[in-house]
Amino acid sequence: MSANLTPVRRDPGYTGLTAVIETLPSHYYFDADHYQFELKKIWQRNWVYVCRSSAIAQPRSFRTLEIGDQSVIVVRSDDGTARAFHNVCRHRGAALCRSSEGRFPAAGIVCPYHAWRYNLKGELVQTSSAVNPDGFDRRDFPLYGLPLTEWGGFVFVALSKDPPPFEKAFDLPLARFADYELDKLVVGHTLKKLIKCNWKVFWENYNECLHCPGVHPKLAQLVPIFGRALLERRDDPSWQDHESDEDPRYAGGLRSGAQSWTMDGKPVGVPFPKVSEEDRKAGHLYLTSVPSVFIVTHVDYVRVVRLLPLGPELTEMSIEFLFLPETLAEKRDISPAVEFTNIVMSEDAEVSELNQRGLKAAPHEKGVLMPEEYAIRQFQDWVRAELSRP
Repeated sequence: MSANLTPVRRDPGYTGLTAVIETLPSHYYFDADHYQFELKKIWQRNWVYVCRSSAIAQPRSFRTLEIGDQSVIVVRSDDGTARAFHNVCRHRGAALCRSSEGRFPAAGIVCPYHAWRYNLKGELVQTSSAVNPDGFDRRDFPLYGLPLTEWGGFVFVALSKDPPPFEKAFDLPLARFADYELDKLVVGHTLKKLIKCNWKVFWENYNECLHCPGVHPKLAQLVPIFGRALLERRDDPSWQDHESDEDPRYAGGLRSGAQSWTMDGKPVGVPFPKVSEEDRKAGHLYLTSVPSVFIVTHVDYVRVVRLLPLGPELTEMSIEFLFLPETLAEKRDISPAVEFTNIVMSEDAEVSELNQRGLKAAPHEKGVLMPEEYAIRQFQDWVRAELSRP
């Protein structure tokens, strides 16, 4: 019998789940074969965030990225065009790049094994043999190209020749973020963490705040509605009781007097000049593109959090802090923003690892979602749909 004996009304517009919903099977989070299946069906078919455009701003500059068992090169051509290729030579399959970043020589992309040479369009220019075989045509052996898109100063690639339309890879219209002029921002700091959990475990933690009061005391103080284990007003089944109440505990947004996600709630960067009053009041705006990245805008900086799968039970998280160039030119102290984020994300990493450790319990084949975890259901339904796609 449930301990919740008193019926709770559900006002119209209530966002929470009203039925018992099972989670994904537990083995989805640790089984090696299933992990490989997800790499192929999800990570190799959707857009993945690589780096800021500024990281490959100079001609011939490149970055590599490991996406599961696939390695990708993104490079800036002399004409300013960014291109992406599989990190493999067409000769006998050697990796072309041994480092994660750098600049190719003027000669182009030269394989370190047998010195096949490609231009930055991926065309084979020269082999190292004294004479090529009869019928050999260099045009038949270009690098394996990949779709690449630059938006807002971000570089995305897809391992599929037919990825989803780029704008549909996000949960909000990209035009919603025009006021932040994302392409003008510069990286002020970067954090990296290895989390001993499946990549989905972290995304599920991201998609609920039921854990916030107990796990994130500082965040719950800064964003009072999170302290009620809710993401937004209508997550409360009786939300109409406070429908017109602008107290942040009910309406969302930052606590009174706070302006940004920092240790004391004060901005550390030069404020973005075009941000709407609505966004300033909210204090944060999230843009999500599963499986690899979420972007959070504040009044003075932007956080970019990328996830990469390193194994069935290991995920890499990188966090970039973006500011207006004036913030760095003025040598402002950005540490209160970095420290606050580090605390919150470390707490998330710790409970994600805790979640992962329990999933192998022999009798635990599936879990159950609670009403506040409606966004986890949406995420898990997306996973199911991706896995079932032809």
